[in-house]
Amino acid sequence: MATGNWQDDLELIRDAARQAAEIAHGFFGNAPEVWWKNEGRSPVSAADFAANDRLQNLLLKARPNYGWLSEETDDDAARLSVETLFVIDPIDGTRAFINGQKTWCVSVAVVHRGRPVAGVLVAPALEEEFCAAEGGPALKNGRPIAVTAGRRDDKLVIAADESLVKKFDPAFREEIHRVHHVPSLAYRLAMVADGRIDGTIVKRNSHDWDLAAADLILERAGGILQDLDGNRLSYNRTEVSHEMLLAGAGHAVVSLAPHLPG
Repeated sequence: MATGNWQDDLELIRDAARQAAEIAHGFFGNAPEVWWKNEGRSPVSAADFAANDRLQNLLLKARPNYGWLSEETDDDAARLSVETLFVIDPIDGTRAFINGQKTWCVSVAVVHRGRPVAGVLVAPALEEEFCAAEGGPALKNGRPIAVTAGRRDDKLVIAADESLVKKFDPAFREEIHRVHHVPSLAYRLAMVADGRIDGTIVKRNSHDWDLAAADLILERAGGILQDLDGNRLSYNRTEVSHEMLLAGAGHAVVSLAPHLPG
């Protein structure tokens, strides 16, 4: 198990994420007010703001020396001067949330010197909780999880945009089973971590808050999240968006990487 401050932080963020999830779940299915940001491309709901407020109040009160990066809070460059910060998505999968789909989650991570050291995903509509701390196991509802050890029935089970899969060599396409689109990126990575799918391809313009908690959970489950050059991600940079990424069990990453654009 993880020890020291990161285990303490894991317990802190797990409690906070549970409280935020309970608040968000109270809005679920009740037509919360919705606004549009990023020139009308991204929805945000009253539930996102309410969950964000609870997380910010709980976490910064407990760790006032930590920085803060959240999808629903104006970015503050002061975060760049700290070694440790919270990276938050109060509802990852807001489109699913407002459409009444259950695949959304509260994502909370502690990032230290550019890498996540504690992470929690709480999906209250599914009654699922994923968590991990540096050096410890990845857990789903308290039980250890792991990525797949190999292909099932000769098919590589992945989550990926159909337009991207169509560009694969026809012979390789025959080796793939593509699952139905899951709007929450964090939840998709959790699906890889607990072995429901072998891997996923992440389109460009994902953000630190979509990835940090799930990255650690996937890593502790034996999986990999990397850029197309094979590098692990670094968080809390000036630029918090990312280019195309690849995530999966080792065998899935090895199979998929040669077919992605260089």
